[in-house]
Amino acid sequence: MPIRLLPFPSPGWLKRRLAALFLLASATVAVACPLCYEAARQLMTDGLQLDLADRVVLAMPVTNTDRFRIVEVVKGKDAVGDIIADPVTGIDAAAGACSDPCLLLRDRLAPGWTSLGTIRTEYADWLRQLAATLSVGGARPRLSWPLNVQASVVLSYAGWRERIGLVLPHLEDPNPLAARIAWGELARAPYATVEVARSRIDAAIVAGWLDDPKLVSRQAAYTLLLGFVGGPADATRLEQRIEAALSSHDTTNLAAMIGADLELRGPSRIGWVESRYFADHGRTMPEIEAALLALNVHGDANRTVPRERVIDAYRAFIRERPPMAGFVAPQLADWDYWDATTEYAALLKSNAIKDPASEFAVIVYLQRAAAAKAALQ
Repeated sequence: MPIRLLPFPSPGWLKRRLAALFLLASATVAVACPLCYEAARQLMTDGLQLDLADRVVLAMPVTNTDRFRIVEVVKGKDAVGDIIADPVTGIDAAAGACSDPCLLLRDRLAPGWTSLGTIRTEYADWLRQLAATLSVGGARPRLSWPLNVQASVVLSYAGWRERIGLVLPHLEDPNPLAARIAWGELARAPYATVEVARSRIDAAIVAGWLDDPKLVSRQAAYTLLLGFVGGPADATRLEQRIEAALSSHDTTNLAAMIGADLELRGPSRIGWVESRYFADHGRTMPEIEAALLALNVHGDANRTVPRERVIDAYRAFIRERPPMAGFVAPQLADWDYWDATTEYAALLKSNAIKDPASEFAVIVYLQRAAAAKAALQ
């Protein structure tokens, strides 16, 4: 896209403002930025712990001792039959009486082993296949700020697609640990990679999980999954739930519901988001954040909803809500879209943006725009 940089505050002024805002913004941006990862993606999931560990084994307790005998090796150079004499944390009373081995893991900095729970030896090959997806080559998701521990174990997109294919059959598996691993990996996977679920799982099964009160903590991931495997009837039910949430200002799983609805309905649904969340000034901040997050994941995926349509929605958001305009600046910059410089420069000059973190995001956007223009000259 062409870069149009009309006059805006000088580079010296921008540098001074950046210096003044940096400490305050860095202390607040994690709270102020509305486009953070969903909570599930921040969890230290079982799958992430498997990725981080250097050694992963299945081991049985040795009778009348606190030691364990290895019966399967998932990762590392341990051997079947080896005895683990180092401390093991996470063992509950039920594990000692269980006939199934414990899934134990350890990294080189840990003083001992950690148990994630019990799982039958038949799952050992599945666990090894999951671990192997970490080494699959190819393009990898860009890192987002604020960084978390996941940044050190970023799978490639191809690796994630393999992993999603492996966990789908084990969602709500009879073995609780297998089910927990499967859900956790689905929950933290890059949105676009979940597309491999199409035609691999029955939408009615996913809808049943969403209606199960025992699975309420997993509803966000299963809602997004329904967007890929569902149909018009599922979209209608989602929209009924969204309308109910609008009436009560309830934001529980709202970003996931909007995201799934966009996946099912396509770009024609963007206008509805603009009118109900951006133009309606009765919406709360969490509701607006949820809508922005749903648009962001679709803009990143650039598939069902074209990125250009999401950018148009962001431009509408800037016009409709100038004090919040900085919320979308990092995403526009990451997508190399610089045609918002005129609006952003005017907002800075008019002091329309009061939040320091949002102002910081706009200044960074303008600096990146200037650098992009310079690189083309």
